[in-house]
Amino acid sequence: MALVSGAQWRTIGASERSAGADMTAGEEREGKVRRWALRVALALGVLGVGTWAAFQLSPWPSVLLIRWVFDRGAAEASEALRKHLPAGVTERAAVRYDATDPDALLDVYYPPNVQGGHERLTTVVWVHGGGFVSGRRQDVAHYLKILAAHGFVVANVDYSIAPGATWPTPTRQVNAALSYLQAHADALNIDGDRIVLAGDSAGAQIAAELANAITSPDHARRIGITPALAPRQLAGTLLFCGPYDAGLVQWDSPFAGFMRTVLWSYMGRKDFLDDPRLDTFSVARHVTPAFPPAFISAGNADPLEPHSHAMAAALQKQGVRVDALLFPKDHAPPLPHEYQFNLDSEAGRQAMERSVAFLHGLREGGAAPPPTVERSDRQGQ
Repeated sequence: MALVSGAQWRTIGASERSAGADMTAGEEREGKVRRWALRVALALGVLGVGTWAAFQLSPWPSVLLIRWVFDRGAAEASEALRKHLPAGVTERAAVRYDATDPDALLDVYYPPNVQGGHERLTTVVWVHGGGFVSGRRQDVAHYLKILAAHGFVVANVDYSIAPGATWPTPTRQVNAALSYLQAHADALNIDGDRIVLAGDSAGAQIAAELANAITSPDHARRIGITPALAPRQLAGTLLFCGPYDAGLVQWDSPFAGFMRTVLWSYMGRKDFLDDPRLDTFSVARHVTPAFPPAFISAGNADPLEPHSHAMAAALQKQGVRVDALLFPKDHAPPLPHEYQFNLDSEAGRQAMERSVAFLHGLREGGAAPPPTVERSDRQGQ
């Protein structure tokens, strides 16, 4: 009886020890899983805090996202223009306009049978857009070749972008480009007394700022440049979709985050609203009667459209001749930022036609439109 009881006890004891070992192994596995999950949670938390801090401490994370989006959009717009490229347009590519600046490159486009000849043409100096933080001259090359085919020399200027380069570096660079073009006017078929500053988006602000500096000694002094042109040499401006007054930004709008990144990057400080230089950046506040005739346009669905209205109004108030192609709020289809690059749309073609007519008016002795703002009521594509 005792032996049986002992055997039973020994059997039960071994089973219990085996079950206890299994429970210990299971608990150990569960502990490992919990510890792994905790480490993952901590890592994600650190990553999240780090990402949040990166976006708060530097504009670079947001800038890189903007560049990715803008580069894709620019490539698509450029490809859509390929079928509109005219025959016979020639090019002088990758001209270095400042030997000391690695970003100082420009391309020059010519109508057929002009390059290398004796003809000197009205020259459009175009500054590409990109929110001051992205973009390159290649983005607008197809559009500018189409413009050149209408009878103009077109210089397509590259410049340094933010955050690597801050205000007013691009304006000074474009001024250096003007100096180069003036010095080599004969070789480049340029009429040095018929220069037009032009640009889209951020490039329009740069072009307008430089035009104001050329025609206003006070503004040139505020920016810190010696203009490369005399006021009489600047025949006009073409300004598409630009930001001309920082005070017009709606800081509670969906567009505000983008503008915060852009101005933080371009002004070089996060508290850019407290930067007194932002007033000088806001070129619409400082235009004078000496500003050259201007063609101004923006789409009705462009978040920056109020800037074009303000710029046109400011110039009109000074008695400057303005041709403004602006659209009713209910224009259909809605016209987005940089609508002019879509030559498959009626509005895009209209913008090209009006730009060409404006430029030819300058070429023909300054027969620019009277100082009125015209609104297009044309609908459809």
